[in-house]
Amino acid sequence: MSVTRTGEPSTDTEPDPRRWWGLVIIALAQLMVVLDATIVNIALPSAQQDLGMSDANRQWVITAYTLAFGGLLLLGGRVADLLGRKRTFVFGLIGFAAASALGGAAVSPGMLFGARALQGVFAAVLAPSALSLLTTTFTDPKERGKAFGIYGALAGSGAALGFIVGGLLTEYLDWRWCLYVNVPIAIVAVLGAFALLHDRPGHAGARLDVPGVLLGCGGLVAIVYGFSEAQPRGWSDPVVLGLLMGGVALLAVFVWWQTKARVPLLPLHIIRDRNRGGCFLTMGLAVIGMFGLFLFMTYYLQVILGYSPVRTGLAFLPLTLAIITGSTQISARLMNRVAPRMLMVPGMLLASGGMVILTQITVHSSYTTEILPALLLMGLGMGLTFMPVFATATAGVAPYDAGVTSATVNTSQQVGGSIGTSLLNTIATTSSTAYIAAHLTGPGTAAHKAQIAAVGTVHGYTVAIWWAAGIMLLAGLVAGVMVTAKPPGHDVPARAPVPEPAT
Repeated sequence: MSVTRTGEPSTDTEPDPRRWWGLVIIALAQLMVVLDATIVNIALPSAQQDLGMSDANRQWVITAYTLAFGGLLLLGGRVADLLGRKRTFVFGLIGFAAASALGGAAVSPGMLFGARALQGVFAAVLAPSALSLLTTTFTDPKERGKAFGIYGALAGSGAALGFIVGGLLTEYLDWRWCLYVNVPIAIVAVLGAFALLHDRPGHAGARLDVPGVLLGCGGLVAIVYGFSEAQPRGWSDPVVLGLLMGGVALLAVFVWWQTKARVPLLPLHIIRDRNRGGCFLTMGLAVIGMFGLFLFMTYYLQVILGYSPVRTGLAFLPLTLAIITGSTQISARLMNRVAPRMLMVPGMLLASGGMVILTQITVHSSYTTEILPALLLMGLGMGLTFMPVFATATAGVAPYDAGVTSATVNTSQQVGGSIGTSLLNTIATTSSTAYIAAHLTGPGTAAHKAQIAAVGTVHGYTVAIWWAAGIMLLAGLVAGVMVTAKPPGHDVPARAPVPEPAT
């Protein structure tokens, strides 16, 4: 028996001939997880009316999922290391399907919020298992590039694809089917996992860092809740300031605890690596802008422009196709030839440029000339960025850290989505309220008031989109400065992996 560059045992046998079918199962599960972050977006106006949600609380349909997902992903990674990746993969699929069925049957906003949070919990178990299985299944550099190209395309386009599926289900069935649809998908994935996926036993040295979970997740919840409360209370409100400062303090204690814990939830040597740390930060910043935009564009197309749910979903199709093109046809082909940042920096510049175009939207904008070009630029930019982020962040990881490293990539994505939805929604709502208050000063007709309200709403969207464009530029700067890895074919030999900790 020999040992690979990443420290994974090798039996010197031929690769599993069914590994590409296994990739289909892994990709199906990942698609379900990512898609569910946005599939309910288009259904949100219908669900809001059906269940009587307020405008201030509706964002929790999105953030309850992404926050539970992001906050518990590191724990999910450690569970995968402890129990085995295939076992946790199947467990996550079954739990995700059950939570989806509960959400589809929701009879109150609280029940829906709770089901969405439960979905996030099981997604936090499922996602790192999927990425770990992918990492250990495809070790040949050429095959790895193709596999990560497919995975990156799904990670980037799955969120946008959710709009199309959500539109079709909402218009022709009911918004509840945006949740019920996960049940048959999960059944197929479970059967495929038993038949096609293989895994080594879990690592006995892996332990669950419960204090780390409480500190990390508590800090993230406090920050996101603080952002959401800033809209009704104001940024200077003591409750808002207390939540934000308390969240930062909890995260600071979390980092300190990780230096003391016997088996830390997030081994700091993973994020101290310059390239991995840069990838994590780039992903988080990029998704802040992307997820915030999804929420705005859904309401802009349906409420302002009067699109049907299906037409709204189809309006996002060019974005999906552009992400797939950028990931599989550009990034996957160039990954072994150019440095990762040579893809990530242009990608973020393109995405930010698309955002800037969207800041020009009005209540009468044309989709073809004003919205479509922006979506295409954003899609290409995201496709260029996601694939090298996933591949670079997980390259050369010791086997006992595979689960937690994979989880950290997904954590940056989901935490970015939570913060982006909450923060940018607050910025948009606050800006809209201020605009309407300033322009609706005297008596007027109902039509005049409705026009001012619509213009004010769009104004709030454009202000938030400017912020998103700036955040994406910051992501490009981070990638350019921090991600210094060379192309895989030109890298120096990898360091020997850190010895596995003694049990």
